[in-house]
Formats: sequence, structure tokens, C-alpha cells
Amino acid sequence: MRNDQPLPFPSEANPQSTLRKADAADSDAFSWYLAFALFLVGINLRPALSSVAPVLSAIRDTTGLSATGAALLTTLPVLCFGAFAPLAPRLASRFGTERVVLHGLVVLMAAIGLRVFFGIGGLFAGTLFAGASIGVVMVLLPGILKRDFARQVGGMTGVYTMALCLGAALAAGLTVPLKQFAGDSWRVGLAFWLVPVLLAAVVWWPQTRHAGARNAARRYTVQGLRRDPIAWQVTAYMGLQSTLAYCVFGWLPTVLIDRGLTPLAAGGMLSLSIAMQLITSLAGPWIATRGRDQRAAIALMMIVTLIGFAGCAFADTSWIWFWSVVLGLGQGGCFSIGLTLIVLRAPNAPVAASLSGMAQGLGYSGAALGPLAFGLLHDVSGDWNSAAFFFIAVGIAALFAGLAAGRNLHVKATVTEIA
Repeated sequence: MRNDQPLPFPSEANPQSTLRKADAADSDAFSWYLAFALFLVGINLRPALSSVAPVLSAIRDTTGLSATGAALLTTLPVLCFGAFAPLAPRLASRFGTERVVLHGLVVLMAAIGLRVFFGIGGLFAGTLFAGASIGVVMVLLPGILKRDFARQVGGMTGVYTMALCLGAALAAGLTVPLKQFAGDSWRVGLAFWLVPVLLAAVVWWPQTRHAGARNAARRYTVQGLRRDPIAWQVTAYMGLQSTLAYCVFGWLPTVLIDRGLTPLAAGGMLSLSIAMQLITSLAGPWIATRGRDQRAAIALMMIVTLIGFAGCAFADTSWIWFWSVVLGLGQGGCFSIGLTLIVLRAPNAPVAASLSGMAQGLGYSGAALGPLAFGLLHDVSGDWNSAAFFFIAVGIAALFAGLAAGRNLHVKATVTEIA
């Protein structure tokens, strides 16, 4: 069946077409519970990653990990996002979306334990499994938003994105205090993040109640996305804005230290920038869904991002705090609107899940190379100017991709029911 024909999926035109909504009777209680469960899942999709950087020096001191190994450890999760994201729609079609999310949380718990308690081998293996599980779960959540919150896409995408940013900020800020509280043990600092994953899995478990019946009743394949220009435009925007994000996460403190800030102050500016993302991660999708399309919101957030980074790289250091705030506001909006585009450009939930797999899979694969290029440009030139101009060039490319992806159109994909 073509995506321009009436579809037997929960969408704007047919919001009560699934067994889930029949069983829940469209109750407000069900919607609120699902929103809460999605929020808890979202919080847990960043701490396994952002908790490592604050204690990386301690990990190296106790394990003898080399600088190259440390760089690989921080890059591996992003590579896993890209490598495993395309598997998510296939797993969901075979086993049911809710069950795959639950199993992803279970794997994430195992991964955190593996890297904490089993030496260097477990550190890398756990990081790999953590990246794989997070990559799969991240791909599936936009499809759930499309299916169950079709009329509240902007608000719910904002809530989900805010959860991602909140989880990252909490892990970045609390892991060192937890380490110190536990007798300076980085293992305890990292192991703590098992607790919120366990809570999310318990809260999510009831969502699997109807998954078996729905999956047995209908399974679908989606074809044609790779031939659709809009799908590639969404993918390009997601990848390019993610490249900017990982350049900031990986290099902003170093840039600021070379500009004269103390390491403590430089880390504080990154934390401030991440904290500011909470505001626009919630507001960005709401703003993006107010107009006829998303182009104006995309342009606004990307321009704010570039101005903020240029201020951090070139302006007087006495105003770095201000430019860090501007940078965070822009990046929070860029990311949340990118996730919103995945939902809005898809005509139904199966296409949303497949487009999410394409956009995040290919996008994160390319984004993993951004911090490497940023650092190499610094090494070659001896200063940060060429790296800063690289950042601005990527931002301009992201702006053009976003303006194309932000048009009020749907991707052209064929959805076929499997007998």
C-alpha cells in the first residue's frame, strides 16, 4: 500500500486504529502513563555515555588505558549508534516495538555492569553493548510518538528530547560526586546509573502487555526510503547537527582552556551549555509545529548555534558564559527539531521507525568523524581557527539540509503487510 492511501495505522486521520488504543479506551490515564514511561526511558539514553568523560582520567590511572584507548572508548558508542540503528525497525517488526525497547533496557543494564566489573575487556565490551542498545531504543521511540501522540507530536517530542538532555546533564554532574562519596571509586560512580535504567524497565514493562497480540496480528516492511530525497534531507540534517554537538562535547573545554580559562571554568561552561539545552529541547518542537512548516525554526536555532560557538571561539573571554548559554540554546533546539522532523515527515508509525533508523543510523555514523576532523585541523594548523571555521561550515551545510527537510511534505515509502 502506498503512503498516500488510507493506512491502517494510528495517525492523524485514524487515531484509534490499534489494539493498544482499543484496550486503553483512549484513556487519559494511559496517555499520561505512557508519557511518563517514555520520559524515564529517555533519561537513560545518555548517562551510560556522559558519565564516562568526567572519570576518564581515573579510569586510565587504575586500568593503564592508553590515550588511544581512551579516545576509542569515547568514540565507540557513537559508532555503535550508527551501526545498530538500522536493525531497530527489523527487530520491532519481528518482536514488537515495546518488547524491543524493554530488552534494550535490559541489555543496557547488563552493559553497565559489564564495563564496571570485568576489567578493560569488559569496559570496551560493555561500552559497545551500551551503544548498541541505546542506538536501537532511540530509533524506535519516534515511531511510538507518531503512533500514540500523533496530535501532540511537538510537545511530546520536546518532553522526550528534554529527558535526553536531562539524563546527560545529571550524569555529567553527579558521577564525580558519586565517585568521591564512594571512596574515590569510579566503578561505583558508573555503576550507580544501573538504578535509573532498572526503574525505567520496571515502568516500561506494562507496555509490553499487548505487544504480542499486535505483532502477531500485523507485521510490516517499509521500502523506498533510500530513493526518497526528503528522507536523505532529514538524514543529512540529523547527521550534520549531531556532528556539531559531538564537536562541542569533545572539544569545547579544550578550546576554552587554550583561550585562558582554567580547566574547572572550561568544564563549567560546557555544563552550562548542556543545561541550557533543556530549555530549547522542550520549546523547540513546540515552536517548530506552530507554523506551516519547520524551516523558520530550523534557521533560527542553527543561526543561534553558530553565533554561540563563534562567540566561544573568538569573542572576549569575559563573555564566555553568555556565549555558552547562546550555544546551548541553539543546540538544544537543533537536536529536538531534528527528532521532530523524523516524526512529521513520516506519514505513519512504520515509516517513522524506518526513517528514524535511516536518519540516526547514517547520521551518527557520519557524526562520529566530526570530532576527529576538528582535532586533526587543530593539529595541522597549530591553532583553533581552522577547526572553528570547519564547525561553521558544517553548520551552514546543516542549515541548507534543514531548510530542505523542513518543508511540509511526507516521504514517499511503500508499506507492505507481511502475511
